[in-house]
Amino acid sequence: MASVLFVLLLIAALVLDFLAPPPVHGGAETLEFIASNKVNYVAEQILWILPNILPVLVFTALFVALAPTHRSISLIALVFGALPWALFLAVPVSSRGSLNLVYLSDRYMAAATDEGRRVFATAAEAIIAENNTPARVGTLSALGILLMGIAMSQGPTALFPRFLAWLGVVTGAVGVVSEVLHHALPEFYWGYGILLWVWFIATGVALIRLSSERAQGRT
Repeated sequence: MASVLFVLLLIAALVLDFLAPPPVHGGAETLEFIASNKVNYVAEQILWILPNILPVLVFTALFVALAPTHRSISLIALVFGALPWALFLAVPVSSRGSLNLVYLSDRYMAAATDEGRRVFATAAEAIIAENNTPARVGTLSALGILLMGIAMSQGPTALFPRFLAWLGVVTGAVGVVSEVLHHALPEFYWGYGILLWVWFIATGVALIRLSSERAQGRT
C-alpha cells in the first residue's frame, strides 16, 4: 500500500507544480513567488518531501521477501534503494524548492531596505543551489531498483512475476543513466520518472498478492 500511495502523492505534487510552477533560479524571484503562492507552495513541498519515507517501507518489504533465497544481493539492494529516500528527509530541498524558503520569503517581504532584501535573496540562492542534491543521491536508489530486479530474476518463479524482475532491471538501468545526465538530458529523465512510477505500482501489487497468498497458506 505504501508503494501505491507514494505514486499517488507524487502525482498530486506534480499537479500542484503544473498549476503554479515555482522558479528554480533566482533568489528574489523565488521569494516573491512564494509570497504570492504560499499555500500552494507549502503543500507542494510537503508532497515532495514527506512521502520519501514510503519507498523505505517498500524496499524493506522486498528484502524480507527475497532474503530467504538471495540475502546478500537483496541486502545490498535494500541499502542502496532505501537509504537515499531516508536521506532525502534530512536534505532541506526537494529539487523543486524548500520549506526553508518560506521563512526567507516572509523575512524578504518584511525587509524595509533593499540591502535587507538582498541578504535574504542571497540566502535563498544558497538553498536553491542545493536542489541538485536529490538528483545525485537518487542514483543510488536507481541502483537499488536494478539490484532488486536482478534478485527477483534469480528467485523462484512463483515469488515474483518475471516481468516485474525485468521491469526492475530496465527501470534501474535507465534510472542510473537519467540521474547522472539529469540536466543534460531532462527529457530522458521524464521517461525514467514514468518507469519509476510503473515499477512502484507493479511492485506494490505484487507484494500485496504475495502477502495474501502467504496468509492463505498459513490458514
